[in-house]
Amino acid sequence: MAQLAQSITPVDAVVSRMRALDATLPERDGVAVFNRVYLAVTEEVDRHLDAGAFPDPEAAITLDVRFAERYLKVAEQGCPPACWRPLLQFRRHPGVRPLQFALAGINAHIGHDLALAVVDACRTLGCEPADLEDEFDRVGDLLISMEERIREDLMPGPDLLQIADPLTHLLGSWSLERARDATWSAARALWALRGLPDLAEEFGDRLDAAVGFAGRMLLTPLPD
Repeated sequence: MAQLAQSITPVDAVVSRMRALDATLPERDGVAVFNRVYLAVTEEVDRHLDAGAFPDPEAAITLDVRFAERYLKVAEQGCPPACWRPLLQFRRHPGVRPLQFALAGINAHIGHDLALAVVDACRTLGCEPADLEDEFDRVGDLLISMEERIREDLMPGPDLLQIADPLTHLLGSWSLERARDATWSAARALWALRGLPDLAEEFGDRLDAAVGFAGRMLLTPLPD
């Protein structure tokens, strides 16, 4: 593959930016909840890179950084795409649970940003999406392995869970694995449409809106 462009930020620098956000955001803020989850995932990816777990580290770093930069642009600069607006709108709502914030952020980032990050990485590296499939799958597997831990850390205890039936219903309505599969299809479609910018933009806008709608459902305020 082509040499990594000098403008690509190292994963360590991305981690530093997420840690800086963590230090400035209120603990209960919805973006802060997601940021802590994403920071843990990115640190895990970094450890796997250091351990040589990725066959093509250049491709893995490029995809990981392009992916993270889309979230960091929202968190640091504002002007979010539609998929992020529900989380920003409800980030301080007292009726939204921490787990809902985490899943809404994951939904926006996986459902929309990851597809665009695959296209970004392909352009940077001069490759096809198929050349990044192993890296895509490995990062996705890390996310899925951490999802159960995220749910355990942020889920109410057994007694509260029986009372919070609406939360249980919401959790069952969204799947990270299904979202990842749909994102890979969307990334391939966007790449295939790269020579048709009007269609590519329309497809991207519809993807953005659909992911935003799912995020709004995940953030439905619940009774205590």
